[in-house]
Amino acid sequence: MEFFRTLPATLDTTGLQQRLDVPALPGLCDAIDTLVQDEGPDNGVVYCLWGEFRVHRELINGGVRFSLPGCPNGLAWTLTTGHPPEPRAVILHLTINRQEHDPDFIESLEMFADSWELSAA
Repeated sequence: MEFFRTLPATLDTTGLQQRLDVPALPGLCDAIDTLVQDEGPDNGVVYCLWGEFRVHRELINGGVRFSLPGCPNGLAWTLTTGHPPEPRAVILHLTINRQEHDPDFIESLEMFADSWELSAA
């Protein structure tokens, strides 16, 4: 399954890559409550609406990708800019490795996608 959001922000690729790191996640996404373990910009452990998970960040073309390697649903999300159809917006693309899931979990994924706030980033 996949979910998309267009986020209001004026960050370019460099700005996204500099500001969106693992320690910054709780300040950017209300669904990520706490940084449990800080292992630098690319790795750590967070507590989020689904519990405690290791999180990994990698720099990609146009932005960043985050993944939860231990998540049974293979949750990953990217935040990118500079690409069509909205080259001046930040696009959130959230995926799991299932084509279907129970409605409550889908609702939590929608909430996660809606909880991002980059305008202050």
